[in-house]
Amino acid sequence: MIIKNIGLLAGIQPEGVKRLQGEEMSQTGTLQNAWLLVDDKGRIADFGVGREPEATSVVDARGGMLMPAFCDSHTHIVYAGSRDGEFLDKLSGLSYEEIAARGGGILNSSDLLHNTSEDELFRQSMVRVNEVMAKGTGCIEIKSGYGLNPEDELKMLRVIKRIKESVTAVVRSTFLGAHAIGRNYTHDGYVQAVIDMMPKAAEYADFVDVFCDKGFFTVEDTARILEAGKRCGLRPKIHANELAVSGGVQVGVEYGTLSVDHLEQTTDAEIEALLGSSTMPTMLPGSSFFLGLPYGRAKAFVDAGLGVALASDYNPGSSPCGDMRFVMAQGCIKMRLTPVQAFNAVTLNAAYAMGTGDICGSVTRGKLANLILTLPGWDLTKICYMYQTPFIRQIWYGGNTFMPEKG
Repeated sequence: MIIKNIGLLAGIQPEGVKRLQGEEMSQTGTLQNAWLLVDDKGRIADFGVGREPEATSVVDARGGMLMPAFCDSHTHIVYAGSRDGEFLDKLSGLSYEEIAARGGGILNSSDLLHNTSEDELFRQSMVRVNEVMAKGTGCIEIKSGYGLNPEDELKMLRVIKRIKESVTAVVRSTFLGAHAIGRNYTHDGYVQAVIDMMPKAAEYADFVDVFCDKGFFTVEDTARILEAGKRCGLRPKIHANELAVSGGVQVGVEYGTLSVDHLEQTTDAEIEALLGSSTMPTMLPGSSFFLGLPYGRAKAFVDAGLGVALASDYNPGSSPCGDMRFVMAQGCIKMRLTPVQAFNAVTLNAAYAMGTGDICGSVTRGKLANLILTLPGWDLTKICYMYQTPFIRQIWYGGNTFMPEKG
């Protein structure tokens, strides 16, 4: 397939570029009046300007922008039912911690999931997966963490595996048994239970994650769980510093986590800990928006020489939205990133944060043709500025058309 008459080809990166940091965040390769060739394996074969090569299938971009699909490196999209009742509690003034202390929050989702069959959980989750794919997300990480016992955690991981096998988007799986203390467990007893779940979870998951924060799991708990995960071949990711400056960033760097996620509460000590590490700071503006929390200090991180990724945190309690275009816009409007910086944070750096940067996140020869074609007249600034105006004309995942052409 050849896509010709591309007004702006955005997100071009040379082979081997894994992530962008500091001043690199302000740059992305572009070509005007370009073409792009997709091979018969669904990968980007070539791109350029001038006369395009011959192909069996031709798409006329009609001056639209072609860009890599969004990558969402932090979601809890497999869940049952709804927690809209807690939305009313929030409007009445209860905090996230207060709702959790009353038995709501994560434990509420755990109860709903326990009473939902595996097939029904898959059906409900696929509705959300198709929703975010239609909004341009071509690579997505999905966590367990609403099971909170061995049987239900494995049920979630099996559902994620079924999703991975059912969609053309790239899916990565994370074992988040340490999301909250399961019902009928002591704190220490549940930490040991998570460790005991690890070998079986590792048969399905790519990563292990811990909610290292005030009222949930301590730095010491986190270290034990990450060590167990690494013994089973699971690379760590971590929830850190959503509710308090928890020490989660530091323990995450110590254990070589691929990413430390949330970061609504950080100091210069967290920036210093991350400098020179392989860990990607990942911020979740959807949680800040929905819970009224501070937004992550993305600009300060970039100014210090770090890269950042942005993700949706799509979940029923604190960020019930998986629209990565809205995440990108919040990166600009609330976190003061430039449109190019925000774009890099939801594409290449987000792919790095879930270990898929070799196949997703940029226009690079050999990567999957996970692509968004916009209507004519769009650029990266307008996507953030006109953040609710429809802009997508067509989407491909692995070179396959995902949605009918629009516009």
